[in-house]
Amino acid sequence: MMKYVYSFGEGKAEGDSKRKDLLGGKGAGLAEMTSLGLPVPPGFTISTEACTVFSQTRKMPAELGPAVDEALARLEKNVGMRFGDPSAPLLVSVRSGARASMPGMMDTILNLGLNEKTCEGLAKRTNNPRFALDAYRRFIAMYSDVALGVKRDNFEHALDEARARVAKAKGIDGTRLNGEELRRKVTDADITEDELRNVVVAFKKIVKEKTGKDFPEDPKEQLWGAIGAVFESWNNHRAIVYRRMHDIPDSWGTACNVQAMVFGNMGDTSATGVAFTRDPSTGERLLYGEWLPNAQGEDVVAGIRTPLPILAANVKPGHTDSLEQKMPEAFKTLVSIGQKLEKHFRDMQDLEFTIQDGKLYMLQCRNAKRTGKAAVRVAVEMVKEGLIDKEEAVLRVDPASLDQLLHPTLDPTAPKTLLAKGLSASPGAAQGKIVFSADEAEKRANAGEAVILVRVETSPEDIHGMKAARGILTARGGMTSHAAVVARGMGKPCVAGCSALAVNYQEQTVIVTQYDEGGRPQGSVTLKRGDVITIDGGAGHVYQGAVPTVNASLTGEFSELMAWADEARKMKVRANADTPLDARTARGFGAEGIGLCRTEHMFFDEERIRAMREMILADDVAAREKALAKILPHQRQDFVEIFREMKGFPVTIRLLDPPLHEFLPTEKAHIEELAKLMNVSVARLEQRIKDLHEFNPMLGHRGCRLAITYPEIYAMQVRAILEAAAAVTAEGNSVTPEIMIPLAMTREELVRMRQIVDKVSAEVSAKGTPVSFAFGTMIELPRAAVRANELAEVAEFFSFGTNDLTQCTMGLSRDDAGKFLPAYVEGGILPKDPFVSIDIDGVGSLVKVAVERGRATKSNIKLGVCGEHGGDPESVKFFHGAGLDYVSCSPFRVTIARLAAAQAEVAAKKGRAGSTTA
Repeated sequence: MMKYVYSFGEGKAEGDSKRKDLLGGKGAGLAEMTSLGLPVPPGFTISTEACTVFSQTRKMPAELGPAVDEALARLEKNVGMRFGDPSAPLLVSVRSGARASMPGMMDTILNLGLNEKTCEGLAKRTNNPRFALDAYRRFIAMYSDVALGVKRDNFEHALDEARARVAKAKGIDGTRLNGEELRRKVTDADITEDELRNVVVAFKKIVKEKTGKDFPEDPKEQLWGAIGAVFESWNNHRAIVYRRMHDIPDSWGTACNVQAMVFGNMGDTSATGVAFTRDPSTGERLLYGEWLPNAQGEDVVAGIRTPLPILAANVKPGHTDSLEQKMPEAFKTLVSIGQKLEKHFRDMQDLEFTIQDGKLYMLQCRNAKRTGKAAVRVAVEMVKEGLIDKEEAVLRVDPASLDQLLHPTLDPTAPKTLLAKGLSASPGAAQGKIVFSADEAEKRANAGEAVILVRVETSPEDIHGMKAARGILTARGGMTSHAAVVARGMGKPCVAGCSALAVNYQEQTVIVTQYDEGGRPQGSVTLKRGDVITIDGGAGHVYQGAVPTVNASLTGEFSELMAWADEARKMKVRANADTPLDARTARGFGAEGIGLCRTEHMFFDEERIRAMREMILADDVAAREKALAKILPHQRQDFVEIFREMKGFPVTIRLLDPPLHEFLPTEKAHIEELAKLMNVSVARLEQRIKDLHEFNPMLGHRGCRLAITYPEIYAMQVRAILEAAAAVTAEGNSVTPEIMIPLAMTREELVRMRQIVDKVSAEVSAKGTPVSFAFGTMIELPRAAVRANELAEVAEFFSFGTNDLTQCTMGLSRDDAGKFLPAYVEGGILPKDPFVSIDIDGVGSLVKVAVERGRATKSNIKLGVCGEHGGDPESVKFFHGAGLDYVSCSPFRVTIARLAAAQAEVAAKKGRAGSTTA
């Protein structure tokens, strides 16, 4: 028979306490603490497997009933009380506990087993009727909310009526106080025994009115109702949202823990609290937490009473409210247990405890959640304390959490008014006045104003405004849209794809439609140019007004951890950088080269864009070459400065990729202005724009296809690269240029591109110092991936452009798919947004095919990735496993990629060691 129930108590625990997949995190922690001899109230855990059966069949497993009865009988014997017996009533808590920590997302019921008779029996047994009634009213409210669907608000109103009567007896006019004020004046502990009797009667009446049935008196009925409710809570809305946010599979299910109650609400010698063995915000090594006397666990987190600090050092001068001062013996026990658990688990612990009549009991321990800053400090200090080694320290820090250390964040204590939610396109927080054009952003920023650039979507023409703005907000576009990619490269906060925005450039307003949790519109807010907003690019949130931010700060521990990561990793990390400043920033973050230098961004300076437009409007090769000659010295100087910054590290330069229409204006006024400047008719310019228009430019006349028809464009760029390399080499510096051809799909395309490059190279070499370079291509088309063996005959390196490879493989537009992709992820059709984390089964398979076939032709071919996936930790692990030599990402994600690459190598090393041992 399948074993679904595992008991724990009196120093013994059934099952393997390492099996969080079976016992859940809470159940595994209770079993482990019991085995360590710590004071844990006995109980039993119903496994996650039972939840899985329930979720699939909507029925409890047949074997579960007898197993629960047996475990309950063992628990009764253990504590000397009986479930449902008025003379010695056993009360239990029923708590959820998934294998991954999901704080507050699922349900808990305390004091289960109370009814009219057992409440009376509990009052007699403890000689404390008020305590028994307090426990009973709590149970009715919790059980009704969790198991019967009667919302807590109904009961809170009845409790407030009791508070008002108590207030009146104290001479306080409760009718003049709002709910919060009344609860501060009259706490739960102030409600008298008589009033609690009235509350219990009122609560039961509410249940009868809302459900049409009496509140269940049978403890067994209560227990099974609670177990079912816990299993149901695995699929409540907040749990589902949390799983999506943290990539927790729906198939895991939750365990259910049934445990003998201990009571923190028995009077002034009882209490409850939550503690961390180190500060979860800073990582400082001291006990951190909060407690409440004469309370149960829900009070600490409910906000009805203000919790008190555990440490005496954290109380206000002249106060003695800390646990350390009020209950010194229990405090010492808690410190000792915390130290023992931290040493045992070799990690910082999150603890829940209850003190009953002066005796401390442990209700939970788990590895504590912490900020990025705290994670780094704890990992480094634990190495120095001898708890873990350097490789384990590297594995302990979530690479994505490093964003918190590199970008400003919102002050967590500041009040906020949420306006809308979009995509978390680029981390960091910023506040500023709304502007709707790049020109105004630049003008206001130059005048010293902080601005947020709000656009339907940005284009390359907005680059100067994006640079000037504190942050970018767009109504359309996905995680790899122009706004997202450029913002990440600049290290600026960006919220993209915020579909609640209706931007009106003519009126200079943006209407924000607001929605409830069910996605139904609930009115709108109109903002105009100059209004202040705050964006949080890490969360994808937009707030009204100015929300204070907290600046990032790097610590010595951060440098130590990254040094250990660099020792461990084998895969190199480069940066996507288009300017000397980008290159300098990338080197500061530890980049080992540039994996993608986009040349198109270099053309949007006023003087260059004019020459570029001359070239586009030219009627013959000679005229195009004349226009390109004006761009050449500017492009050459760009490369000179980038080569100088990179000091010999490789620089992969992608030749012109976008279609030519992106360099021409689209608005009528701008077209007229350009026609006058270029001395051509408006009609001719409009005709040229019409000729260049494409229905699907992503699949059109771009990349190397431009050079097939206009080879002079690539010839100019190659000349600029090689002349710049020669100049920097002549200065005594090492230069390693890599010329990359975009959008190639055939060997013949690369052959023709190589002919252009070699011809220019020979001409440059004839004038001075020969320059060595590498020639390669981007793999961004499925055909290129499957014919990689042919491309490798010509190319010396491949760089996977996973943004376009994802678009072409999955038939998704990265700029438009944001409208429906969330539904795919939330509905379980796709595990993640494929533009955020690589689609391993589809796009990833093409990467593996290209690696295998490319190396079959040329074993030493260099392989890298330069799409946005290069900065995603999960994708980095995949690329490591696929055998790539390097990843490249935006400068501000370099540290994330370095740590992720190190973790991939350490995990692989441990896996190899494990297989060898096996």
